[in-house]
Amino acid sequence: MSVRTLSMLVLGASLATCFAAPAGATTLAFAGYTWEVRTGQGGPGPNRWNAANAWVDTAGAMHLRMSKINGFWQCAEVYLDQRLGFGTYEFNVTGPIDQLDKNVVLGLFDYPTADVGPDGTNEIDIEFSHWGNADNPIGNYTVWPAVAGIQPWSRAFPFTLTSNSTTQRFVWAADSIAFHMYKSIPAPAGAGFIHWTYRPASKPASHIPQQPLPVHMNLWLFQGKAPANGQSVEIVINGFHFTPQ
Repeated sequence: MSVRTLSMLVLGASLATCFAAPAGATTLAFAGYTWEVRTGQGGPGPNRWNAANAWVDTAGAMHLRMSKINGFWQCAEVYLDQRLGFGTYEFNVTGPIDQLDKNVVLGLFDYPTADVGPDGTNEIDIEFSHWGNADNPIGNYTVWPAVAGIQPWSRAFPFTLTSNSTTQRFVWAADSIAFHMYKSIPAPAGAGFIHWTYRPASKPASHIPQQPLPVHMNLWLFQGKAPANGQSVEIVINGFHFTPQ
């Protein structure tokens, strides 16, 4: 498949056994890390973010849910309270990510703090969404540059799953970022059945984030629009693993 920028891609930008969600915690312990739980309103979307839509079950899995609460569609986001740098990032995901409603987005990504850079820089994205158009491919990998003013690069791809268990991985180095998707948990050796490596031809320090960043996971609605099918969505992150370079 051809590489294309995110601006070209976005025109116009149950599962494993579930347990009852708590009222909403401000932090969650998951996969050996402490995760902050988002609340309030704002982008992306914009959306409403409700802490009750993120929880860790008794088996240690993180649940992210997008649901209608008190008459409003509300979303989930968690993010690390620390920053991680070059290395391998792996997310074990349970959910029908190839069948999401056209307005639903699942994001697994690094995102900059204000001291590292503004929005539109220093971001490494694995996202599953049709971006409001069911004809768009559901899979998306995107790298936002280390400095403002450089075009982001993205690859979009369709895929079909035979089960709801996948491993999502990116390998972040100073001069490249390699993305992989595997149809199992854990992942087998070698490249995923979907894989793409972004390696800029010149000035990699400008095109690829260089500073440690916090990891985010979110489930949200594109442009804040309600799901076209009117249904809630729940995705389970069974594990997160980071191996430094």
